[in-house]
Amino acid sequence: MEFADIRQAIIEDVANRDFTNKGIAPLFQAPSTAKILIIGQAPGLKTQEKGRLFDDASGDNLRQWLGVDRQIFYESGHFAILPMDFYYPGKGKSGDLPPRKDFAPKWHPLILDQLPELELTILVGNYAQTYYLEKSQRNLMERVKHADDYLPTYFPLPHPSPRNNIWQAKNPWFQAEIIPNLQNILKQILEKQGKNDTII
Repeated sequence: MEFADIRQAIIEDVANRDFTNKGIAPLFQAPSTAKILIIGQAPGLKTQEKGRLFDDASGDNLRQWLGVDRQIFYESGHFAILPMDFYYPGKGKSGDLPPRKDFAPKWHPLILDQLPELELTILVGNYAQTYYLEKSQRNLMERVKHADDYLPTYFPLPHPSPRNNIWQAKNPWFQAEIIPNLQNILKQILEKQGKNDTII
């Protein structure tokens, strides 16, 4: 199944009918040339309205962590982004609702089959980590602190929301150790492409 067919199947899926009827398209970024995959939770309302993932303050933080600019992130063809749900799930009593549990199992494998050049998958937040690191008994902080244990396939990160700045302040090892390690790995991957897609 080609990308266009997968996208159309998502749009036509009865589970997504309400979104489709409102003219809302599934939001994901999956160039076949991607070397780095980012799996997050679900689009926020602002990013869904803009039609581009991580085009917000959280995205600014994430790109700073990765050490890449917007052009490399969106236009280089090296980054794919697959949320755990491709649609904004709505508001709950204490923030956004979680991504639908049956969405990623249904659609991620089809898209991953179209990404043959992936070298690293970055798992952003607890929903992605719980799903893809299901055998891990660690909590999010422990996974992030021991990110090397999941290499070379995965690299866990906290959610880059500005609301997590307090968590970062309480855990200085994240900026001192984890981020330099991540940037070094990405630099090696990007520099292998023989282009100017390097860490900023």
